[in-house]
Amino acid sequence: QVQLVESGGGLVQPGGSLRLSCAASGFAFNYYSMTWHRQAPGKERELVAALTSYSGDIKYADSVKGRFTISRDNAKNAVYLQMNGLMPEDTAVYYCTRATYYNGHYSPDFWGNGTLVTVSP
Repeated sequence: QVQLVESGGGLVQPGGSLRLSCAASGFAFNYYSMTWHRQAPGKERELVAALTSYSGDIKYADSVKGRFTISRDNAKNAVYLQMNGLMPEDTAVYYCTRATYYNGHYSPDFWGNGTLVTVSP
């Protein structure tokens, strides 16, 4: 069965860095786009970063451009989110998703359980 397992979340001070990982299994990983979404307390879930199957298209939310980097390793069935310059407003549960891509739009069809990132002094 399809599984997406996130790891790497935790507590970090403002200005710090974290690297999230997502291990995928149960499907042909290199055929799918992948995304990172997040949901902060009291807010709607939002797209953070996304990339297509061979990283030909990469997309970031304006709020994380220049600070976050999404990448994937198709040989390891893994996708990553390197987060630098973290700010308190980055505090959220971060979700890895499998997605389909069409005409510049990513549509998740499977979600991991999420990993909590807390940015606080």
